[in-house]
Amino acid sequence: MRKVNNVLFIGIAAALLGCNTPVDNPNDKTPNGDSVPVRDVMTYVTTADGTMGFVAVGKDYAEGLNMSPERTLTLNPNVRYQTFDGFGAAITGAAAFNLMQMPAERRQKLLVETFSHDKGMGYGYVRVPIGGSDFNSRSNYDYTCCDTKGIENFALTSDELDYIIPVLKEILAINPDLKVMGTPWSCPIWMKVDDIHSKAPYTGSNKWVGGYLNPDYYQDYAMYFVKWIKAFEAEGINITSVTPQNEPLNWGNSMSLYMPWDQERDFIKLALGPVFQREGINAKIICFDHNYNYDGKKDQLQYPIKIYADAEASQYIDGAAYHSYGGSPVELDAIHKLAPEKNLYFTEQSIGTWNYQSFGQSLMSEMKNTCIGTVTRWCKAVIVWNFMLDENGGPHGGPGACATCYGSVDISSKDYTTLNKRSHYYVIGHLSKALKPGSTRIGVSGYMPTGLSAVASENLDGTYGLVLFNENAEGLTFVIEHNGKHFEIKLPAESITSCIL
Repeated sequence: MRKVNNVLFIGIAAALLGCNTPVDNPNDKTPNGDSVPVRDVMTYVTTADGTMGFVAVGKDYAEGLNMSPERTLTLNPNVRYQTFDGFGAAITGAAAFNLMQMPAERRQKLLVETFSHDKGMGYGYVRVPIGGSDFNSRSNYDYTCCDTKGIENFALTSDELDYIIPVLKEILAINPDLKVMGTPWSCPIWMKVDDIHSKAPYTGSNKWVGGYLNPDYYQDYAMYFVKWIKAFEAEGINITSVTPQNEPLNWGNSMSLYMPWDQERDFIKLALGPVFQREGINAKIICFDHNYNYDGKKDQLQYPIKIYADAEASQYIDGAAYHSYGGSPVELDAIHKLAPEKNLYFTEQSIGTWNYQSFGQSLMSEMKNTCIGTVTRWCKAVIVWNFMLDENGGPHGGPGACATCYGSVDISSKDYTTLNKRSHYYVIGHLSKALKPGSTRIGVSGYMPTGLSAVASENLDGTYGLVLFNENAEGLTFVIEHNGKHFEIKLPAESITSCIL
């Protein structure tokens, strides 16, 4: 039996859920205090029918021979794929604002349940806007950190100083290994033009929406990134990665900047990459950060590959990030095949009234597409959209912003204590718990009936992680074998099970 120095509390599962049933609008109850000693294998189970919500169960390896080799799923550490950086959600201005309205003890409890490796799910990667986004601390509030012309006027705003940074500091106290990705929704308005050739000032009716980055300001805009990174570093928050632009092919977001592949290439090649190098910035540059289908724009197909073709730009780029609002994760396979030396990330999916029919249906769909569909296609990280919104999907921006989005966790603005933990919260939790940061995805073989998916990893702490997804309307019983040891596992119908071996 593995030596373990702590005891897991099944009450964690109750706290993660708010109760033991993942239905909409659960009460946020305290843990029941029942304890389960850590065993050879720890499993965590969530079911679509709401009867189990990240419930912890310990198991020991079986003695004797495996008598069911035909029903055995085997971990194979000799077959190796990508390393995992972590999994998480976006800490937008809105999410941070809502968190900071909670009573301190309640907020601490939620953050421990979410971000602690030992006591919770172990979320390990968050995405933070560089300046404003379509979800800021108050409605119809758009901003960058340099709205007054001149890069010397850069300064963090109340969204960062009062909400985002305090939340990140609390998370880092719980999980010092937290990774942070920064992404801008728009450059400062004074940097925008109608087109990059005439460089005429942007004439859009809403200056926050659309426009192009003036090449004359490439250097200033690169320093905008540097100043933002250094400002966060001064607060003890290291930035792991940045993307040059959120959804660069989306002209119509409430805050946006249109940046086709050739313009992003030139910005990286001529400014962002060299300036990062000169200023000693170690944050990875991850390009694209938009949909699998490139929003149907034929001249933008395989956007990252077009940028990689330029060796000067490519040298500064770690890889590419994708969203799922159009197209299929199969595109990840195509991009990896064309550029296997570059990394892949999944950085945004939202849930809302348009796609959230029920907890169970969303749990199944998101696990299949957002989670299994990305990590089995070379993604190093999976980050979903807002960690927390209120019951009205806010605070959210003006025209173009999503007014019907849900958070991974929704909170009542009436008391800032009543929580509704939605499907996003659990699917990311299952990945985070088992596939730990720095782990390497390994092979699985053997028993794999229709409707069963499995992802495994070799973790840096000597454990192995395994995420099992049963889409079937019936339960499955089979044997898991690893390193000459085996145990029987029973997967409930339509369920997710994370295992630590």
